[in-house]
Amino acid sequence: MKFHKAPTLFLVILSLISATNSMGSSHGPNKGGYWPSWSIDLPPSAIDTTLFTHLYYAFLIPNNITFKFEIDDPTALLLKNFTTTLHEKKPSIKTLFSIGGGLVGPKLFSRMALGHDSRKSFILSTIEVARKFGFDGVDLDWEFPQTPIDMVNFGHLIHEWRVEVKKEAKSTGKPELLLSAATYYKPEVTLDNVYRKYPVESINKNLDWINAMCYDYHGSWDLSTTGTLAALYDPNSKVSTSDGLESWIKGKIHREKLVMGLPLYGRTWQLKDPSLYGIGAPAVDVGPGDEGQMLYADVEKFNVKNNAKVVFDFPTVSVYSVAGVSWIGYDDVRSVKIKIEYAQELKIGGYFFWAVNGDQEWKISRKVRLCSDHFYARKGEEESCIAIYLYVKYTKVVKRLYRKVD
Repeated sequence: MKFHKAPTLFLVILSLISATNSMGSSHGPNKGGYWPSWSIDLPPSAIDTTLFTHLYYAFLIPNNITFKFEIDDPTALLLKNFTTTLHEKKPSIKTLFSIGGGLVGPKLFSRMALGHDSRKSFILSTIEVARKFGFDGVDLDWEFPQTPIDMVNFGHLIHEWRVEVKKEAKSTGKPELLLSAATYYKPEVTLDNVYRKYPVESINKNLDWINAMCYDYHGSWDLSTTGTLAALYDPNSKVSTSDGLESWIKGKIHREKLVMGLPLYGRTWQLKDPSLYGIGAPAVDVGPGDEGQMLYADVEKFNVKNNAKVVFDFPTVSVYSVAGVSWIGYDDVRSVKIKIEYAQELKIGGYFFWAVNGDQEWKISRKVRLCSDHFYARKGEEESCIAIYLYVKYTKVVKRLYRKVD
């Protein structure tokens, strides 16, 4: 069986069937986006809040000894401007500040979560910052707990965090702060050949949701071949968004607490031979961009400027473009719409973008909203969400067939 037969069969099915879907949750999906605080070209005032329900200020980092936050005056102004601006917009949305990020070593969080006193110092400081600057909640971006002990302590941390948040809300009469965490794309982590698993039971009890980072499956850490940034499916491995999300569900996470990550950037390679340019083609170095990474908006500009060949890869539900020896893997409107429909088929809690400054004039965010809100496109849209729905149905059948063959 060849995956590339998908478009033909898909069109036949589409011509015979018309269907719409329904929300897995009565209150609608969580539509989040991270705002990098260094994003000078996209101030909070320029964010279209009709496209999101939650926005995250990225990032704050605690003191590595006291584990408390030391907010200087410039940062205080940024924080207050972020919450005030977004709360005053119409519609108003929820704001959270995110702690950590990929550039913060996991050892800081490991040391913080190790003991009760250090956890409490951290927790109380998060609540203080959230209330002082008007945030609706706090997000922990610990990438990633490194050992089984870290995972146990992660569970203790979020339990004690919820206890303190409840206590503070009761004493002040204010709504409880929201608590979320950015996590690995699946509950089992095997990085560095050390197996560990997130404490799903504690997550269900203590966090409002998790943001599963369903991207960075391949990148500059392996320059030998090109690879998909965030494949929905991978016929050759289990490194994919579908396997990640389904693993969380099999691990018994409450579906409404599972939020799917979507990248608004691409990963780039330099091809060894420009005539061999498919996914998995031989490569020798990073391609254009900043150390092999490029915002989606810049990918679109690069493609136009260099007359790049753009390929939608049906087997993986991903996109890549090629110009000479430059190769870029990324998501576009088509692949993101299919992922949104897949997520809603799973009846999970929603999606988030890393990061909102990467979109090209809200091109992806706007069109994705139509599918996530209505499951069908407005009259005149190029691609209906019904078509996306049917394609997801088809690819799920193909995936089951491949599993049977294996």
